[in-house]
Amino acid sequence: MGVITSGSFRTPQELRQEIRKAKKLTNKPLGVNFAFLPAAEPRDHEAFINVALEEGVKVMETAGSSPEKYMKLLKDGGAKVIHKTPAVRFAKTAERIGVDAIAILGQGATGHPGMDLVSSMVLIPAAVDALKIPVIAAGEIADARGFVAALALGAQGVLMGTRFMITQEAPMHPKLKQWLVEAKETDTVLIQKSLRNTARVIANETTYRVLGLESQFAKLEDLLPYISGLKGKELQETGNVNVGTLACGQVVGLIHNIPTVKEVIDSIITEAKAIGQQLRSIGVFS
Repeated sequence: MGVITSGSFRTPQELRQEIRKAKKLTNKPLGVNFAFLPAAEPRDHEAFINVALEEGVKVMETAGSSPEKYMKLLKDGGAKVIHKTPAVRFAKTAERIGVDAIAILGQGATGHPGMDLVSSMVLIPAAVDALKIPVIAAGEIADARGFVAALALGAQGVLMGTRFMITQEAPMHPKLKQWLVEAKETDTVLIQKSLRNTARVIANETTYRVLGLESQFAKLEDLLPYISGLKGKELQETGNVNVGTLACGQVVGLIHNIPTVKEVIDSIITEAKAIGQQLRSIGVFS
């Protein structure tokens, strides 16, 4: 299932247009993400949620702060809620307030992997043991090996971002995609830790400038000229890899081609079956 990020749009009506565009392209389910994160300007999340509900979206992914204040609105609208979180303690709170599933975010993930930075190898089974609702493994997965490993750890599905970012359909400059294909697993950095809003991004001149400012106890308004979405959009559209920041997971080091989205999914399923056969051949499964 594809998920549209509401934070990519300045107004609810822009989100409405994107949902309608997606519905013309597919009759498959789609979701919308709402990230409750620190921002320079307040955002009317309720207005964006209402648009998604009006357009018939039935799966909402929430991230960042607790979605508790929006749960009645979401549930009254008939939506299923997947809350993405980097820690088991936050996942338990989300379960208590009524979310339907948890996407548990490993430390190597793109975006905001939290402050604890626990590996998926530990975090996924810890979440599965602690929760009664389904657990989706998020981050640190780019191929069939990660998919099978996540299922073995108890997850009931996976969420991938970086792998789909480096596909033919992704709306990014070809120069940027090629830069990511050539990147190693060590080419990401963590910024915004000083704001307690840790973000994993691909390393470039801007990210090192941000780290320098953070070492001098910079505030959010000092960092915004470098980390704003407008700068990130410029990077994606122009291919100038040193302008702005780009969220990117450590799995970028495992990605060496630019296939179509369909090829990504088909290869994961095909190769997962081959892994199953290999495990049976050595006696792991009967």
